[in-house]
Formats: sequence, structure tokens, C-alpha cells
Amino acid sequence: MAASLNRPSAKLCPKTIDPFSNSNSTSGSPFLNAFTSGRIPCRLVHGSVRNRLAWNTSIDDLNYDPVLVLLAEGLRETAHPLTFVSRQGFTELMSNINARAKVVPLLPKLVNPIKLALSSTNDEVFEGALNALIQLSTVVGNELDKYLKTYLSILAKRMSNRKHRDAVTNALNIFEENGEKDILPVIKSKIPTYCSVHM
Repeated sequence: MAASLNRPSAKLCPKTIDPFSNSNSTSGSPFLNAFTSGRIPCRLVHGSVRNRLAWNTSIDDLNYDPVLVLLAEGLRETAHPLTFVSRQGFTELMSNINARAKVVPLLPKLVNPIKLALSSTNDEVFEGALNALIQLSTVVGNELDKYLKTYLSILAKRMSNRKHRDAVTNALNIFEENGEKDILPVIKSKIPTYCSVHM
């Protein structure tokens, strides 16, 4: 096994899991359990250029509860294909023209999974979660305002890292643009160095 990890080709392959392996059953990940039991109503289609998701039900007809919540749980995953399925699935549900009406009632259930992913020490997990939060803001607008405090302390810590500063600043700009006027003082209370997008 150790020899296979030292092969040059090992560096080219993403970390993958066998979703049907018994060794995964103790992970406790709600998303992994949902994926392996078929509760995520889509399958991964391997293309010659890129992968895509094929949904068993039209997204227009899909009940977002619990699917969107499970996909948010999956944002913490680090192994392929779970990372692709969770991030791409989240994006596709959020991109649907009827998403807002389905997503707003689920905001309380989405807060914690996204917070946990943002808190990850894994940069890719953090970036995926930040992208998901931006999508959420774009879809629900000022409905996110009352939950934004939950994320600001985490984002403030990431602002101190030059690697993430621009991405976090861009996200804060979007939150401000999509929020009510009183969201700016809320952002500045946690991140005093933040400059308003309107300045």
C-alpha cells in the first residue's frame, strides 16, 4: 500500500473514496450516509472533459428539504466524488429560477453546516463554503442578514491571512450589496477594517 502512495501518478489523482466500503460507515458524515443510501437524488456522470450531475427528478420539482441541507453538510467533505457532488449539487439547486421560495424557509437549517465548513482548516473546504455562502446571499438577499453574524468572526480570522483576504473582502461586498442598509455596521462591528463597497 505504501509503495502505491509513492508512485508519481498518485500525485495526479484526487483523494477518492469508495462509497460502498464498510470502512466509511463509521465516519458519521450525514452527507456520506445520504449519498451511499441513495437519498441524494442524482448520480455522477463521468464525461470526457468534465464530470456532471444527472438528477433523477427535475430540480423544478425537487423538494429542497432535506436535499439542500444534506448538500450543505457535504461541503465539509474532502474526498472525491463527495466534494464534487456536494458543491455542484448545491450550486445547481441555488441556480434554479424558483430557488428563493424554497431556500428562505431552510435558512435556519443551513446556518450550522455552512459555519462548520467555513471553520475547516482545509483551504479547499473553506473556499467551497465561502462560495456557497455567496450563492446563498445572492439567492435570498437580505433574508441572510439576521444570520450573517454567525459567520463574521470566522471571516474576520481569514481576513488576517493574505491568501484569503481578497476572497473574503469580495464576499463581504456581496453581503453588503444584497443586504439592508443596517448590515454595514454589523459587518464593521466584527471586521473594523472592512471598507464599504459604496465608499
